[in-house]
Amino acid sequence: VDPPAPTSVLRDPVSGVEIVPGRLTALVSARPAEAAAVLDRLGGFAGPAATWGGIRLSDIDPARLRERILVADNEADLFAGTLRDVVAGRLDPDDDAIGLAVHAAMADDIVRGLPGGLDARVDAQGRNLSGGQRQRVRLARALLADPEILLAAEPTSAVDAHTEATIAARLRAARAGRTTVVTTTSPLVLAHADTVHYLAGGSVVATGGHGELLGGQPGYRALVAREDEGSREAAR
Repeated sequence: VDPPAPTSVLRDPVSGVEIVPGRLTALVSARPAEAAAVLDRLGGFAGPAATWGGIRLSDIDPARLRERILVADNEADLFAGTLRDVVAGRLDPDDDAIGLAVHAAMADDIVRGLPGGLDARVDAQGRNLSGGQRQRVRLARALLADPEILLAAEPTSAVDAHTEATIAARLRAARAGRTTVVTTTSPLVLAHADTVHYLAGGSVVATGGHGELLGGQPGYRALVAREDEGSREAAR
């Protein structure tokens, strides 16, 4: 079966999550594994239940599905090669396109800091990079791929608050008009989301904007406040 039209809604009936196309949606859970499981189902990697435009993902040709939906997580392979090749992945982009993706992921400093810039060697799995650098390189690669639907698990969890705020703003701009889903509890990221699904026990208990949920959901407010306090402590 071919994938549906780009305007189709992606649904996970297990959790109750519905992803409206063309928007930035955030999934928030006190248990990151629960939110990650939703991404896996929405990406067609787990369970047969998720649907896209009413079509079960399990019925869609896998190769066609991978062309249009990309699940990006912090365990994605980074093969050995130049930084340019690592960011490019399977694509053959020019340096301008790579530069835009690197900038959106706030990875410019990585390019500047490595001897040779984009020609610098990156070890397998990015072993010669820090955790935050690996995370931003993976995000740059995902943004460069420009999938119709990007499902990103905790894309800013390993960076400081200033970097996180900048990435959140640039991610929204870079993905304008495209469907993007992130899992996060960071208020810096949530402030940029069009829609937030708050999950408990693996299911949606509330949906709305970040400000709306802060005012109406004590559990959400407490969870996000803990994250905010942790960011402030790390910045001191």
